[in-house]
Amino acid sequence: MGTTDLVNRVKALDDHLINKIAAGEVIERPASIVKELIENALDAGADKIVVDIEKGGIKRITVRDNGQGIHLEDLPLALSRHATSKLSEEDDLYRIGTLGFRGEALPSIVAVSRFKITTRTAQDEHAWRLHVEGNSDVPAVEPAAAQSGTTVEVRDLFFNTPARRKFVRTETTEFTHIERVVRQLALSAMDVEFDLIHNSKKIYHLPSAEQPAALRQRLKRLIGEDFIANMIELDSQAGDISVNGWISKPTYTRSQRDRQYLFLNSRFIKDKTISHAITRAYKDVVYHDRHPALILYLSMNPQMVDVNVHPAKAEVRFRDGRGVHDFVYRSIKQAIAEDGPKPQITEDAVALNIPQERSVNLMRPAVSTASAPSRQMQMLVKESLASYKTLYGQNQEGRDVMGEIDENLSADDTAPLGYALGQLHGIYIVAQNQTGMVIVDMHAAHERINYEKLKTQYQSQNLVTQQLAIPVEVKMTPQDVDRTITLKAVLADTGFDIDRLTDSAIVVRSIPALLGKANTEQLITDILADLDEYEVSDQIEILANAILSTTACHGSIRANRKLTLEEMNALLRQIEHTERSGQCNHGRPTWFNFELSQVDKWFKRGQ
Repeated sequence: MGTTDLVNRVKALDDHLINKIAAGEVIERPASIVKELIENALDAGADKIVVDIEKGGIKRITVRDNGQGIHLEDLPLALSRHATSKLSEEDDLYRIGTLGFRGEALPSIVAVSRFKITTRTAQDEHAWRLHVEGNSDVPAVEPAAAQSGTTVEVRDLFFNTPARRKFVRTETTEFTHIERVVRQLALSAMDVEFDLIHNSKKIYHLPSAEQPAALRQRLKRLIGEDFIANMIELDSQAGDISVNGWISKPTYTRSQRDRQYLFLNSRFIKDKTISHAITRAYKDVVYHDRHPALILYLSMNPQMVDVNVHPAKAEVRFRDGRGVHDFVYRSIKQAIAEDGPKPQITEDAVALNIPQERSVNLMRPAVSTASAPSRQMQMLVKESLASYKTLYGQNQEGRDVMGEIDENLSADDTAPLGYALGQLHGIYIVAQNQTGMVIVDMHAAHERINYEKLKTQYQSQNLVTQQLAIPVEVKMTPQDVDRTITLKAVLADTGFDIDRLTDSAIVVRSIPALLGKANTEQLITDILADLDEYEVSDQIEILANAILSTTACHGSIRANRKLTLEEMNALLRQIEHTERSGQCNHGRPTWFNFELSQVDKWFKRGQ
């Protein structure tokens, strides 16, 4: 046997090396330590957590909590690998209800730092302390003075692994990552008080936020006031799964997904299935390449999800990924559809089967619809009709474009978008409502109205298929052919008729009629790619909606089109009764409301 054979033989690793390998998986940077320690504190029932940092966490990280503490007998064991209080048997791994569970965090931190832990339970007369440096043996526990709870101090991170220390970034960069982690965990546990201190300067003081006012202040501090002014409350449940939180209005978007916070059973996660559902829900209401801001809290039976996927525990695997995707998609889409100007419910409105407005949460600003228009406004509208008809003339074509005007929606009904005063440069409608002034983009608003009508018609009818005059051959790998044939029934439900042609090709004989001009080969390929990645495909819907959107655009009011006052008010009423009417099909806003107080400021009235 040669030397090479000896080198390649299997051998057991040294315990200290094992610990450093584990640390490399769990501890990527100082922020990883902060995350693990805060999660331990939350699992211990703490309602106050202080994070004190020096030099971006490289010099020192201290996390103090007032949780239940660690028992004296358990303290040395807590620093051993795979020792945890959160799992007892194998089945517990498939119903995890805590943030931590592997028992790897503390020993991984100990392996690469000068580590000190001080803890006290409510039953102890005093606290106990352990101090360990890197790979040294765990010393005896010594008594200490401290309040109930646990304090962990981590100094000189990677002092014994200089190769790892070279990958640490600047103090500013590392603290930015720490601040992001604290923000995520503060959003996940609104009932817990958080303090964040860096180089003796208090960055955050976040009191417990269980009441609406305190909740609003925490969101303002962590996410920003703009988000509060543009958020929609979300609260939906179906069986054992629920989702609540806040999503941004389609008109409030960002260039990146940096303000999307997803929590599953209080755990911050990153999940491509849910991200796809969010993107799909906002598909035709946000501007190109823009992303919504949101904070979503999903709750489900822990047995329905596997969190033991990655050492960082940010990735999860759902037992029913398709079901979770569809639930989140429908919940967000419905919340967007219900947000917007809604008229007060009257007997006439009920008779017309006009959708009712759901209860408005105090956290969500909305156009006031609490009282009917003043008599002065009603008289203004009625007295102005004749003069505006004289100015703009009768335009029967306008009726054809707008549709028949419902006489039941008169000036006596509450109208959030108010009543038209006239047109501005043939592009905008200027209206007056209870709170001030409304400006409407005629074309954009009418485009959304027509688009929603077309989608409803398309979705309500039986799917019409179109036989291809010349069947299309789609070449693919034998594995993809097999997989496509297993999806034949699913594709048939969406209007496709496919069959196996050869071991490396399929034939497409029919497609949905609406997609007659689509690239069939590319469409099939895209659908399969989506099904592989997300267990769901929206390629057909995307193409169908694109065609419907184009149709709606070409059939909508154009600029410089003079409308009568009657036609303008008919458009305003239709906006109020159309889902997602705050944006056109391309994500542009359709109307803005200016409060009278804001207009007063323009002219410095009362100042």
